[in-house]
Amino acid sequence: MSEFKMMGLNQRLLQALEKMGFNTPTEVQKETIPIALSGKDIIVRSKTGSGKTAAFLVPIINSIGKDDLNAALIIAPTRELAIQVSSVAEKMVKESELSIVTVYGGSSMNLQISRIRRKVNIIIGTPGRIIDLMKQGELSLNKVKFLVLDEADTMLDMGFIEDIAFIISKLPLNRQTMLFSATIPSGIINIANKYMKNPLKITVGKEEEITVNTITHLYTIADGNKRLPTLLAYINYYQPKKAIIFVGTQHGADRIYWALKKNGFDVTVIHGGLTQKRREYSLSDFRRGTRFLVATNVAARGIDINDITDVINVDVGENPDIYVHRVGRSARMGAEGRAFSIFPRRDSYLVSDIERSANIKMTKIELDISKYISTTSVEEVDPSQLLMRGNLHGSATYENRQRRPFKDSYNGSNYHSNFSSGRRYNRFNSSKRNGRFRTRGNYSGDKGFA
Repeated sequence: MSEFKMMGLNQRLLQALEKMGFNTPTEVQKETIPIALSGKDIIVRSKTGSGKTAAFLVPIINSIGKDDLNAALIIAPTRELAIQVSSVAEKMVKESELSIVTVYGGSSMNLQISRIRRKVNIIIGTPGRIIDLMKQGELSLNKVKFLVLDEADTMLDMGFIEDIAFIISKLPLNRQTMLFSATIPSGIINIANKYMKNPLKITVGKEEEITVNTITHLYTIADGNKRLPTLLAYINYYQPKKAIIFVGTQHGADRIYWALKKNGFDVTVIHGGLTQKRREYSLSDFRRGTRFLVATNVAARGIDINDITDVINVDVGENPDIYVHRVGRSARMGAEGRAFSIFPRRDSYLVSDIERSANIKMTKIELDISKYISTTSVEEVDPSQLLMRGNLHGSATYENRQRRPFKDSYNGSNYHSNFSSGRRYNRFNSSKRNGRFRTRGNYSGDKGFA
């Protein structure tokens, strides 16, 4: 008998879990699911990549039926994470009659409204789009039995605390609240004290551990136009099977993408300058087997792909938490992985900052970049070349898909949901949201918009 069966789950859910290959629960699932099934409010601190998504989906799906409309609300900080949670949830409800809607900016609100009107059991979404639908009278939350705040520390970093407070104010007092996070800053404790009923804190792993211990952390020092040769030297020496390459800005991501493409690598790119549809194409390509994904921090959370072997930081950023969130994309569910970071000499002090904050040891490596030094550097790539014909997403040309990248993403109230990071997180509120433009949070990452 599997350990999931011993938890007393219903047969349909057990069948779905078996088809998904979920035979043995992870540590966080073992600790969390039985307590969540008892109805208690919980705060779960567990490392990125430890299986938190199933830890809250299993008790929710087990506890509601098809007549429990709008019974569960799961809030995620980014649309990529919302889509990922929804993907897992859809598989778990396959044997049942439960229905799910995923709501986020950058995608058709009319389609989301149509789905809500057909009646749903579980709502998964980003804060801004949830509020937009509430204010239009299309989303009622007065029957919510379960509230999940996923990646709560990121929501705080991105300045969503006011939105979360507004949403919670519209929920029934008699509900179960589950908060999941890789770290527990003071802001999360404040949320717990204000909105939760005697929450039970569940800590999986040692308090000081915030990354899984199966990741090998490597770094090197390289300035300016030596970054690209260093990246190529790492790729050719270590031969990563599947990797995410993090870059600080949209422009930088495009340049790295094009440079790798020119060098014959199988690569795609994702950042906030692309429409939602194009971002989904990129993630789909990556899931189907594309070897490299060049990304800004928009992908630091929300990508749950078990076979990512390497995370490469071309731009590291100054916030150690960003490092933790990025490297958590590798070594998922107990697998081994590598994290490789390129530090400019002036920022070499960040190595010790990251080691101390994440409680890890980073090993310096030396790479022979001589054979790659003549390769066009990141700084030398002509941005106009990015509009040349290329197979970024399927058979369509890169030119056709990129010519108007902002058309679908910068529309009124959708604006705030389209960026998951930025040195400053700017959010536009349309007339439905008092027509205000305000700068929110201080989220280190893409210095433009992710």
